[in-house]
Parts: sequence; structure tokens; C-alpha cells
Amino acid sequence: MTEERELFEQAVEGLASRSSAVAVVGLGYVGLPLVAAFLDAGFRVLGIDCDGQKIEQLRGGQSYVAAVPSETIRSAVKDGSLRLAPTLAAVTGCGATCICVPTPLAAGRTPDLSFVQTTVAEMAPHLAEQALVVLVSTTYPGTTSEIVAPLLEAAGRRIGKTCYLAYAPEREDPGNQAYRTRDLPRVVGADDDCSRQMVSTLFEGVVDRVVAVSSSAAAEATKMLENSFRAVNIALANEMKTILGALGLDVFEVIEASATKPFGFMPFYPGPGLGGHCIPIDPFYLSWRARQIGQEARFIELAGIVNTEMPGRVVAALDRALQERGQKLLGARVLVMGVAYKADVDDPRESPAFEILHQLNMLGARISYHDPHIPVAPTMRSWKLPPLSSVPLDDATLASVDAVVIVTAHTAVDHDRVLESCSLVVDTRGVTRNSPVRAQHPDRVVDA
Repeated sequence: MTEERELFEQAVEGLASRSSAVAVVGLGYVGLPLVAAFLDAGFRVLGIDCDGQKIEQLRGGQSYVAAVPSETIRSAVKDGSLRLAPTLAAVTGCGATCICVPTPLAAGRTPDLSFVQTTVAEMAPHLAEQALVVLVSTTYPGTTSEIVAPLLEAAGRRIGKTCYLAYAPEREDPGNQAYRTRDLPRVVGADDDCSRQMVSTLFEGVVDRVVAVSSSAAAEATKMLENSFRAVNIALANEMKTILGALGLDVFEVIEASATKPFGFMPFYPGPGLGGHCIPIDPFYLSWRARQIGQEARFIELAGIVNTEMPGRVVAALDRALQERGQKLLGARVLVMGVAYKADVDDPRESPAFEILHQLNMLGARISYHDPHIPVAPTMRSWKLPPLSSVPLDDATLASVDAVVIVTAHTAVDHDRVLESCSLVVDTRGVTRNSPVRAQHPDRVVDA
């Protein structure tokens, strides 16, 4: 056995036996659950984030992601299995590093890979020999080989020889109690056999099933297809909502009836727009990539148009309903129910609530919101809003507003009480469809 092969085998064994430490860069909604999964698998973990406030909070044993219990963090910090650092120089000595930094959209809906590029460039000089680098951040096919690999090579790393590189997209679904990180098959891809073996070995200790594909680009494309599939089908549901509503039909009744077919149909539901990091962003990464190679992503582009129009449709429906009641949107007191992107989670990323709040604010409405999971509205890259905090859902609040817009259907909210107290409720989620209060006061609800 050559010395090079022997070093590789030792590196693989370090991951298989959990004797090698694993670093996770970016401790947000993707990175922190991954930290917890590695801890649960018996790895020593280094968590890195440039946000010093996050680092201090975690060092104090407090989790800020609902899917990760604070007790998990407290215990790991106390016994030393979790170390935390604000700089990438700390990766020295780690057998593997997973990059979970943001991949947002830039102006013109083009990919912004600046966080990935900065992370890799700053980290590369500090990597241990035979270390594995895994890009987890969602991105278009070709990123790992065309962006990450050259940055590592520029730092003197020989991929597949002295450094290993792979892509392994996350499949987290915040709030989903049925599927946790271990339950979800992990797709991994690499462009050489050694890197593929390394990344497979890493995740075999963390999840119940690893699905290895032929290349990093194939793994990247897997994530793109999964989320484009959802975006296109949600757009279809949103378009059906508009058409069926104009015909006087209940789109939710139609979807539920269609879903009784045991084959050939999968239910998707309409709403006020797309939220979360993945579905509103990933299809535009893929359509951008398609344009670079002279192709068109027509379904994806059209789905993007339909979905991004939904917040405006909600605002327009509210405006019409107010006018029918002899009111104007200008100066109207509007309470938005829910700013998380989906029910029963504390994740506000790309939530359509912020676009709705933005449009209402620009049109002169007096805006407020209630969300039991998000006490303070965070600063968002895409929307400029006045500072907002969740208002209590009490009698005084409900009596003071002219209209309520249900954007996120949190189960902790008593929507019947809202209907009893408010003369105008715009329901974007179908949550009031079967309410006995709505049956008594049908004129109070507008579906949008």
C-alpha cells in the first residue's frame, strides 16, 4: 500500500470510528440541526459562525432553533463534545468540515455565492491534511466543481489526494415531527471515488440511509429537482385557487377530493406565496444555470411568476373587501396573523408575510402582526419594514383593527375567536373553511 493510500484509509477510519472531529460552518436552521445529528452519532463537533451573538448563546447552552433542544447544546458544551468558534482558523485538526452558509438571490434573481466563496477561501489554508470538505448549502449544479474546487486547489490542496470534496444537500423540514435528520436518506455526490467514499462514510454514521450519486453536480441537481417539483406544483395549486375561486368553487374541497385517488395524484395546497429558504430561491438558481448553457426553464420561470404574484393578490383582495365596506386601505389598521413561513415553526426566512406587510406599509396601512413563535420581526434582506414586535392577541387588539389577514395558520391561534371579534378576515390558508363561526358570519371572511 502506498503512503498516499494509507493516509486515505486512516482518514476514512477516523470518520467511521468517530475519532475525527467534524466542523459545521454556519449555525442556522440547517447547520445547527446538523450539529445535533453529529453529536447524536457520537462525533466531537466544532461549530463555527461569524455571528458572535449566536456563539455566545450556544456557549451558554441556549438553542435558538426549535428543532434543537437547549439541553442537547448544554450537555454537549459541558462535556466538551461541542466546541464553538467565531473564526474559520479553528477547523485545523477536523477530519471533515460541512459548509452550511446562506446562498441567497442577488439582484435580478441571480445566485449569490459570496458566502460560500468567502468561507472556502478563508478556510482552505487551515484545513488538515486528508480533510473532507462537504458543501451542504443549496446551489445550482456545477457549484462544487466549478467554484469550490478551484478555491481549494488555489490553496495548494489536491482534491482526491490530500483533500476530499463532496456535496450533500440538506433535507430538513422544520416542524415536521415524523422525519428528523436521521430518518431522511442523505444524497451525497463527489467527483472522485475517494471523496465519494469519504462523504458516504461520514454520513453513514449519522443517517439511516446514504444515497451516493455519481458526481457533485448530480447531488446538486437532486436538490434542485426536489424543490422545483414543489414550486411548480404549488404554483399549479395557486393558479387553481384563482380559477376555481372565480367559478365559485372551494379549491381546498377540490384538492381533498382529488387526493382520495390512490395513485397518480399528490396534493399540494395554495397559499399567500412561497416561504422558507429553499422553494422560493432554488428554482431561480436552476433557471439561471439553464440560461448559462443556452437552455430555458419555462415551467420553473412560469411557476416563479405565479407564486411571487400571490402576496399582491392577497393585498388586492383585502383592498377590494375594505372598499366594499366603505373603507380605504390607506390608514386602515391591518393585523397580519403569522410571519413564520409555515405553521408551528419559528422560521421567518422568505416568508410571504413580509412581502404582504411591505406592500401594506407602502400603501399606507397601519400594520401590526401576531405570531406566537416569532416575538420580534427580524431584519430581512429583501424587505424594508418599520421595527415590529408581535402584538398580543387579546380583546383590545382584535377590537382595534379594521381587518385581519391570516398568512400562517399556527395551531396555537384560536381562529374562531378572531372570526367572532373581527368584521373582516382575509383567509389565505383555508383555515376557517369549516369554522362554525364562519358559518354564522359568512360575510366576515374573504378567501384570498
